[in-house]
Amino acid sequence: MPGRQIIMTFPVTATSHTLAEYRARGGYQALAKTLREMKPSDVTKEVTASGLQGRGGASFPMGRKWQVIVPDDGQPHYLIANADEGEPGTFKDRWILENNPHMLVESMAIASYALGARNCFVYIRGEFDLPYRRLAGAVEEAYEAGYFGEKILGSDFSCDIVVYRGAGAYVAGEASGLLASLEGKKSYPRNRPPRLTVKGLYQQPTVVNNVESLSNIAWIIANGAEAFKAVGTPKSPGTRLISVSGHVNRPGVYEVELGYPWMKFLEEDCGGILQGRAIKCVVPGGVSSKVLTGSDIAELNLSHEALWDVGSTLGSGGMIVIAEGTCMVSLLQVMLRFYHHESCGQCTPCSQGTGWMHRIIDRIAAGQGRPEDIERLYYISKFNDGTTICGLGDAAGYACTGILDKFRDEFEYCIEHKRSRFDGNLECLRSS
Repeated sequence: MPGRQIIMTFPVTATSHTLAEYRARGGYQALAKTLREMKPSDVTKEVTASGLQGRGGASFPMGRKWQVIVPDDGQPHYLIANADEGEPGTFKDRWILENNPHMLVESMAIASYALGARNCFVYIRGEFDLPYRRLAGAVEEAYEAGYFGEKILGSDFSCDIVVYRGAGAYVAGEASGLLASLEGKKSYPRNRPPRLTVKGLYQQPTVVNNVESLSNIAWIIANGAEAFKAVGTPKSPGTRLISVSGHVNRPGVYEVELGYPWMKFLEEDCGGILQGRAIKCVVPGGVSSKVLTGSDIAELNLSHEALWDVGSTLGSGGMIVIAEGTCMVSLLQVMLRFYHHESCGQCTPCSQGTGWMHRIIDRIAAGQGRPEDIERLYYISKFNDGTTICGLGDAAGYACTGILDKFRDEFEYCIEHKRSRFDGNLECLRSS
């Protein structure tokens, strides 16, 4: 893996997920340090000073979110780890859950102490089998060792953790939809304000963080905020786990120091593009992020600010690499089918708009497109933006307009000639 591998990754073995191996790597020393030497506010200050940004998509500074919580205000507080990793192309949280679940469990104990949370939860994607079994086993080991439960490590702090399996709804990955599901309701997202840190689970102050985001906490407490900031860039400190799929020779999960050169990452670490082809485009952070062409990324590094400057985002860390020779009409068809299927139906612009977009792209791909269809897709995307409770409708529009902006000529060709310029071939390229 590229970069300085100091935070998230290590050589994986058949037993690297166990408590014994985690302790051998220094596990749970940060929790002991926290309960022995630090006040709850000290933990929050250290996380804030580290500059750690959320790794689930929005990249919001975690310390700023935590600072809203007042640990001793007399209210119950809750901490939720969002393990509902449903963004297409994203599978880096799964790597943590399968190979290093104690890193998350220890970090959640520390975070619960900082936030004054007597109870915390991991909301895990229902389709996950091995990740769930590994995490459930880690929680059981943690209880047996005294890292959760009453009077943790002889301190006055007590905390319980629950692993809750979702039912497979993409929209449950949105924080408020997740809380509704956890409460036993339909996973409908909520209007905000109030923020979840004010009224979240059971209408009490709640912090929801992504798995990778939380998993950094134990390292930061053990090594200090300054050591964390020594890696990465001033605006994007630390490392990111990037899950790479698509037309590369070595797909997988990589730990990348933020600021790492993008093309070096793809060409050297990921082994280059299948069959030696050129890069047509890259979906940088899950399908909700706007695509960037090969020329767009030629001089870019992998940092939040670099992608913001070109109108995209590192998002959930799900990088999909597309080689020349791929039909973008077919690619957009796959994306819009997904968004239409996963719309929860609560908001009319999204439930109807994604359906219209799906039917239009199906018509174009079938060779029955109309000249006005491209502008219709832009029009629907525009009126989905900002008119729904959660961001699913917005994301469908971003995916659509992002591809249309870069590859409109392919859609015009398909409408005019009633077939794809590439014969609709989206099949993964094979190495000869």
